[in-house]
Amino acid sequence: MDHRTHRAAQRIEGRPAAPGIALGPLVRLSAVRHDVRQRRPAAEEHQALVDALTASQEGLSLLAREAGDAEAEAILAFQIALLEDDSLAAPAFAKIAEGEAAHRAWGAAIDPEIASYETAEDPYFRGRASDLRDLRDRVLRHLAGEADQVVPAGVILAADDMPPSTFLATDWREGGLVLRRGSPSSHVAILARSRGVPMIVGADIDRLDDGTDALLDGDAGLLIVDPDQDTRTDYCRRRTEQAEARAAMASFSGPVHTAAGEPVQVMINVTGLAELKTLDPGDVDGIGLMRTEFLFQGRAQLPTEEEQYRIYRSMLEWAGDKPVTIRTLDAGGDKPIAGLTRADDANPFLGIRGVRLSLRHLDVFVAQLRALARAAVAGNLKVMIPMVTVPEELDRCRVLFAQTCDQLRREGIEAKMPPLGMMVEVPAAALTIEDFNANFFSIGSNDLIQYVAAASRDEPELAELTRPSRAVFGLIGHVVKYANRAGREASLCGGMAGDPAQVAALLDQGLRTFSVAPGALGPVKAAIARYTGPAA
Repeated sequence: MDHRTHRAAQRIEGRPAAPGIALGPLVRLSAVRHDVRQRRPAAEEHQALVDALTASQEGLSLLAREAGDAEAEAILAFQIALLEDDSLAAPAFAKIAEGEAAHRAWGAAIDPEIASYETAEDPYFRGRASDLRDLRDRVLRHLAGEADQVVPAGVILAADDMPPSTFLATDWREGGLVLRRGSPSSHVAILARSRGVPMIVGADIDRLDDGTDALLDGDAGLLIVDPDQDTRTDYCRRRTEQAEARAAMASFSGPVHTAAGEPVQVMINVTGLAELKTLDPGDVDGIGLMRTEFLFQGRAQLPTEEEQYRIYRSMLEWAGDKPVTIRTLDAGGDKPIAGLTRADDANPFLGIRGVRLSLRHLDVFVAQLRALARAAVAGNLKVMIPMVTVPEELDRCRVLFAQTCDQLRREGIEAKMPPLGMMVEVPAAALTIEDFNANFFSIGSNDLIQYVAAASRDEPELAELTRPSRAVFGLIGHVVKYANRAGREASLCGGMAGDPAQVAALLDQGLRTFSVAPGALGPVKAAIARYTGPAA
C-alpha cells in the first residue's frame, strides 16, 4: 500500500524566489565537514595551501566558463578576484611559517574577514559574506581531500543556505531548491530564475527527511511533503501546462512586430563566443551588449590587444551585417579585477568604476580601443562607454579613440572609428541626456534602479525598493523621447528588458530596441507580439 495513505501531507510555507513546479524526493544538503589531518612540516603545509588555493581558483574559473551566461560569470568573478589577491592568504602563510597547520591557518586568516563583511554597514559587502564563507569551505575541502556531495538529478534539495558555486555545480534537471535562509534577490535566486529552477526561501526545513516525496511550488512559495495523489495529479497537470507555454514562447524566432504591426528590435547580451554556439544569428537583430570585463577576470595577466582583437572580430563575423555593440571595460562595483580595481573603495558602486577607472588606467584603455578600432573594419561595430556621468567623460573618450585610430594608421594598421555611445545608468546623465555627444544610448536598468532608489540590489530587506518604479520609468521615457527626437537609437539592456512583465510599460515609453539574455528571447518576443498599444 502507498505509504502516503498513512500520514497527512505536510505543508511548509516560505517565500517565492523562482517560479515553477518540481516533484521528487527530498535530499538534505550535508553540512560541510573538514577532517583534520596530521600536521606536516611547515614547507609541506605551505605547499598544501598553495595547491588548495590554486585548485579552488581553477574550479571557480571552470564553473564560470561552463555557466554560459553573464549573470553566473559576474557572480563568480568576485570570488575569483579574491583568490587572485595575495593579501587574502598572506596572514595564513605567515601563521604556517610560525608552525600552524594549513587548515587552521586558513580558517584563522579568513574568519575575521567573513565577520567584517557580515557586520559591514554597506549591504553590498554584507551580501558578499556568503561568497567568503564559500571560499573558506572550498579551500578547506581541498586541504582535507574531500569531494563535493553528489546530488542526483530530479530531487528537491533542502539546505540552510547555498553559495552560487554550489548551485552552478548541481544538476537541476527536473529538480528544485528549498532554503531556510536567503532571499528572492540573492545571487542564487537570480541564477535559479535564469535557469528555470523552482525555488523558495525562508522555509522551516528542520523536520524534513531524506527520500520523502515532496512537491515544490515556486510560484506560491510552498513545499508539500507527502502530497496525496489528487494533489500530485493537479500539480503534474499545471507543470505540463507551464512547459507547453514556455515552448510556445521559445518558438518565436526572426523579426518580431507588435500586434499593430510595428517592428521592434530584440538583440542579445553576451560575454563571449561560447554563448553564440547554440544561437542562430537569424533569430536576433544583433548583439546589443557584449560585456568585455569577463576577458579580464579570473586570469593572472590582462588580455593583450591581439587577444581582444581576435575575440571582437569573431563576434562581428558571427553577426554578419547586424550590429554588435561592445562595451568597454566596466570594472568595479560588483565586477572587481585584481590589480586594477581598488580594494579599499568605501562603496564600490559609488567609487572608481567604468569609465572613471578606464580614464585612470590609460594603458589598459588604449589597448582595448586599439583592438576595437582594428576589429571595426570587419563589421558593423558600435562601442559603448559605461558609467558615464558628465559629458566631459564621453568627450575625452571620443578624442582618445580618434587619436588611437590615427596612431594605428600611422603604423600601417587598418583601423576604423566606430559609432561611440554611452550607457545611461546614472540618474544625473539621464536627466541631462541632451548634453551628451553620443551616437546612441543604452539604458542600464540594473544600476539605474539602485541609484534612483538609493537601495542596493544585494540587500534582501530592500527588495521592494529595487523594483521598477514610476521614477525609473520616467527617466527611461525621458531618454527614449530625446533619442527619438534627435534621430539616435535608444535601447535598454538591463534586467527590465528581459522581463516579459515589463515589456508593455517599456513600449509605452517609446522604447523599440531591447537587448536581453539569450534565454529571454522567446518570452520577450511573445510579450512584444501581444502588445496592442498604450492603455487608454
